[in-house]
Amino acid sequence: MAKGAHGSRQAAWEFFGTELKRRRENAGLTQVDLGARVFVSGGYIGQFEQAIRKPQLDVAQRIDDVLQTDGFFDRLWRKLIQDQPYEEYFAHVAELERLATKICEFEPALVPGLLQTPEYARALYVASNPFAAEEYIEEQIRARMDRALILKDATRPVYWAILHETALRVPVGGAATMAAQLDRLAAMVREHKVLVQVLPFVAGAHPRMGKMMKLMDFEDAPPTVYTEGVHSGNLLDEPAVVKRVQGSYDLLRAAALSPEASLALIRTAAEDHRRCARPT
Repeated sequence: MAKGAHGSRQAAWEFFGTELKRRRENAGLTQVDLGARVFVSGGYIGQFEQAIRKPQLDVAQRIDDVLQTDGFFDRLWRKLIQDQPYEEYFAHVAELERLATKICEFEPALVPGLLQTPEYARALYVASNPFAAEEYIEEQIRARMDRALILKDATRPVYWAILHETALRVPVGGAATMAAQLDRLAAMVREHKVLVQVLPFVAGAHPRMGKMMKLMDFEDAPPTVYTEGVHSGNLLDEPAVVKRVQGSYDLLRAAALSPEASLALIRTAAEDHRRCARPT
């Protein structure tokens, strides 16, 4: 995604916020008043108006109902989300990643999207979309690589990933692609851009080992949790839920190998894949 495209979309969300503020004030409502009527906090309404956060669709629809705007915010929300190269359930998460000061992620079977090489990402998209046009596959890969640019910025978030050893061993895209992916992962760790731990097979069962989770912290907003299912996702910010998920993540972190031992296992797995890729 070109930076210009992102700037244009951000300007559109700022228009959304400006219109929300104007119409709220015309209705004689404070941010707290409107928040109470659409079941979010007044602080959230302020963040919507400043384009710091984007509302979920159901919130935009409730705003239309309260302000009697004849579906204006519903239609604008849908237009902005449709312009995203992501699935609807993930578009808001991609926006929040750019704003996060810290991202903690657990992946039970795959290398996380922010750490993937183009070849690894291609293998995943082709496997899940075997009849898709090449243009669609390329667009999805570009979008994923653009997301990963946040880890190269000077203001990049602290990024802490825990991977199950399965993610190192399954040869996504073949042995050569997998070796290159793990080499890239190891390089990012050595460059101190990310911190990665591995939950090894020998750790045995864990109550959360099969559930992907992403926790995000922000400078001026409450933390959120994102979990994903089959063609669906849940973005949660209820404090009690976030606290429970953080506890689950802490337990995974305690069971995982140290960063140093994890890096050694990543390198070993890369060499194992490389040997499989060599002609016999």
